[in-house]
Amino acid sequence: MKVALVGSSGGHLTHLYLLKKFWEKEDRFWVTFDKEDARSILKNERKYNAYFPTNRNIINLVRNTFLAIKILFKERPDVIISSGAAVAVPFFYLGKLFGAKTVYIEVFDRIDKPTLTGKLVYPVTNKFIVQWPEMKRVYPKAIDLGGIF
Repeated sequence: MKVALVGSSGGHLTHLYLLKKFWEKEDRFWVTFDKEDARSILKNERKYNAYFPTNRNIINLVRNTFLAIKILFKERPDVIISSGAAVAVPFFYLGKLFGAKTVYIEVFDRIDKPTLTGKLVYPVTNKFIVQWPEMKRVYPKAIDLGGIF
């Protein structure tokens, strides 16, 4: 299985990295920002650099959409996993067109209100995971796994 791990640097990247037991034996690649933490954590990983800032930045949304087309055409992942933030949006929508399954993990610090990215990708996500039972009111089709990190 080929796995795409897509997320902003910082906490989102850390959350994805903590899923290592899942992805460590899989063919994988990362899409994140070219920042110090990503360079350090992913020094031995295959990585593509996304454009930032992404939140509410239309220009970088367009740039990341073209980047997603290029990467998805080349890599053809079976599954795309993200915990946010906005860099996930073009990868999830285009990933569906490329036949990939999508898994979104809503961040742990959201207890009863959605993130903007969560709201945007919810309609196209195959498995939407929340970490608080209260979030099932926000995302009725979500799977509540409790604190997974």
